Amino acid sequence: MEALFYVRRFLLTLSFVSVASSTDSACRLRRSFHLNEMHEPGDVVLGGLFEVHYTSLFPDITYTSEPEQPSCEGFDTLGFRDAMTMVFAIEEINKNPSLLPNLTLGYNLYDNCGALVIGFSGALSLASGQEEGISPQENCSGNPPILAIVGDSYSTFSIAIANVLGLFKIPIVSYFATCSCLSDRQQFPSFFRTIPSDAFQVNAVIHILKHFGWTWVGLLVTDDDYGFYVAQAFQSSLSQQGGACLAYVEVLPWDSKPVELKRIVNLIKTSTARVVIVFAHEIHTFRLMEEVAEQNVTGRQWIASEAWASAAVLQIPRFIPFLGGTLGIAIRRGEIPGLRDFLLQTHPDKNNNYETNLVRQFWEHTFQCKFDPAEGEEDVKALCTGDEDLDQVETELLDVSNLRPEYNVYKAVYALAHALDEMLRCEPGKGPFVDRTCATLQSLEPWQLLHYLQKVNFTTPFGDQVSFDENGDALPIYDVMNWVWLLDGGTKIQNVGEVKKSAFGREELVLSENLIFWNFESKKPPQSACSENCPPGTRMARKKGQPVCCFDCILCSDGKISNESNARECISCPEDFWSSPQRDHCLPKETEFLSYYEPLGICLTTTSLLGTFICAVVLGIFIYHRSTPIVRANNSELSFLLLVSLKLCFLCSLLFIGRPRLWTCQLRHAAFGISFVLCVSCILVKTMVVLAVFKASKPGGGASLKWFGPIQQRGTVFALTCIQAAVCTVWIISASPMPHKNTQYHNDKIVYECEVGSTFGFAVLLSYIGLLAFISLMLAFLARNLPDNFNEAKLITFSMLIFCAVWVAFVPAYINSPGKYADAVEVFAILASSFGLLVALFGPKCYVILLKPERNTKTAIMGRGTTRS
Repeated sequence: MEALFYVRRFLLTLSFVSVASSTDSACRLRRSFHLNEMHEPGDVVLGGLFEVHYTSLFPDITYTSEPEQPSCEGFDTLGFRDAMTMVFAIEEINKNPSLLPNLTLGYNLYDNCGALVIGFSGALSLASGQEEGISPQENCSGNPPILAIVGDSYSTFSIAIANVLGLFKIPIVSYFATCSCLSDRQQFPSFFRTIPSDAFQVNAVIHILKHFGWTWVGLLVTDDDYGFYVAQAFQSSLSQQGGACLAYVEVLPWDSKPVELKRIVNLIKTSTARVVIVFAHEIHTFRLMEEVAEQNVTGRQWIASEAWASAAVLQIPRFIPFLGGTLGIAIRRGEIPGLRDFLLQTHPDKNNNYETNLVRQFWEHTFQCKFDPAEGEEDVKALCTGDEDLDQVETELLDVSNLRPEYNVYKAVYALAHALDEMLRCEPGKGPFVDRTCATLQSLEPWQLLHYLQKVNFTTPFGDQVSFDENGDALPIYDVMNWVWLLDGGTKIQNVGEVKKSAFGREELVLSENLIFWNFESKKPPQSACSENCPPGTRMARKKGQPVCCFDCILCSDGKISNESNARECISCPEDFWSSPQRDHCLPKETEFLSYYEPLGICLTTTSLLGTFICAVVLGIFIYHRSTPIVRANNSELSFLLLVSLKLCFLCSLLFIGRPRLWTCQLRHAAFGISFVLCVSCILVKTMVVLAVFKASKPGGGASLKWFGPIQQRGTVFALTCIQAAVCTVWIISASPMPHKNTQYHNDKIVYECEVGSTFGFAVLLSYIGLLAFISLMLAFLARNLPDNFNEAKLITFSMLIFCAVWVAFVPAYINSPGKYADAVEVFAILASSFGLLVALFGPKCYVILLKPERNTKTAIMGRGTTRS
């Protein structure tokens, strides 16, 4: 509908102008635009487009008569002050001997009346002039009607104007058009502005949202290019930066539509979003707030765009209960020395007091009078005389305490003046144009000024630097405003911070939070979130079909943590750490190994030392009674060696207790294997000696003893032990056992254990011990019934049965025992088999030596043997 509105008005505009037929000798205006204006001649003229009236009435189009002129309604004193600021800046420049000396600037200012067609008509009038006739045969010479334009205030108007005038490279410097689309240099090559673009304004609002942690907000925009590009920029920026989501995006109707406004306000009322961002013009925000007041929608934090952040029309007692505490993005406030005195001198010129003169219209509006009242105007209170005193009337024109758009107008005029000054100071032969030529005052062209405007750089008396980037945008800076609800019911808008882009391109938000007024009972910033913050130890899980700001909080899984609020993912703890019960930090994992200080380790250590001690005692007994028959029987040297090997077996079990180290891992299995082979080798040799002695007792069997003398016995034991030592050496060199931190058994524990390195090597070591034990068992079993008063074969058989039973049971128990319990099983097997051998082989002998000494004689042993025979 809005597009049709503009098309209709533009068609009306085209109907105003026509060109003579080709048979005419000159082009002439069939009908000129009748626009509200101010003008002053000069050597170089600058154009201006301002909204001095904020609405207009268009007559119906008829095709039977000439169209009537649209009428402008609703005088806007602030818009008039913008126009007068341009006049002031131009007059100040004309008085400045160091800027544009010997040159007088003039101006042509038009009122756009808040309508695109009128603003566009004014731009065309500025660009082409309003001369009644032009002869095609005449040479085009001299300066163009205007060299540049300051304006327009609306983004939509600026888009239309810049699209057309950009074709002719006429510079346009807007003081209020913020649409980010205007930064497109391909489409708008001659457009500049002294106000930041909406792209930066959107980022400024997002900085405020992030600062206060508001993640769930509503967005209201106007139904025009300004609102469309803002909504697009918001959605794009939030998707890239994150941190907040839009609960809803609604378009405020351009015209008054009560039903649509009721629907939008009801949505605001029912939504869980407590923060509402409004990018709209004053008139649309006013209509919105009327409906907000009607439905009594309280408890909302409003964020205002620069278009209404300091609008006086909204600062009325009816709206303040709802708008109190509003945070707004406002144009940078500036100070313009001498402006108030200049405005105070505003007076209708008697020589130019025509009906469309803006000063005359201001005078009539301010003093509620008419210079030339038409017949039938009964509501006119008085006739204007021109002698009224402006200083005695209350008017916004003279309030220069909060200059914001005016400051941008001031900077725009000075930017054009500095560019023109730089252009006229060009030295012939050093110019930037073709053949290094310079522009001359007699033949200035707008495109020449465009070149210098792009490079302009100066500082205002207020201390702000003015320059344009490659897109024609000035260095952006915004003030952050806060609406304070005073005790007397009034309103004060105060500056509480600023958002700016530094010279390094970084955007910065500075807020004085202690100055901010919050319109809530808590007097604190409200909370506005779709979901409550997820505490440390949890992660966000997005709710299906909803924005990313709506989520559930899921506890981190074992071994993972989140140490910040609203974590998107849980992070895994390092290898040696585990998550705390709250999942908010990592703790060192518990370590597990068979320790000397735990009950199991203490029992095994005590048992090992007890076995060693018993071996030492038995060895002492045997050494002390070494001359007795029972000790000397069957090679006492092997008995001593067997006791020493048993002692080593008991001691090697200590290597399996304590935290595994490289040397203990390498030594434990080697010591175990060699000790047990030494032990079993002694038993095997003793068994073989028993069989050899029995054979020697038979006729013709004496030759067998020569193979089992003391040297052969020691040699056999040594050879068998060396084989095991060789196996251990190869194993350690090729695939050495290593300490290992095992985390497979328990996620929250580190089990320290020894990796065998080579399973084959470990299997060979055990198999060799098993082979010797099996041979000893078989030989001892065969010799168990040999006639002898003290047949040691029976003791060997019994001890080997115990030994084999223990180690056969060891294998499955070892394989199925995790961590430290595998070491405990192996220690238990070592101790059990060692005690079995110790008790079975030396228990009966110690019994006889200590308790039955009468049987420890040669006669007793031989006698019992004879009787038995």
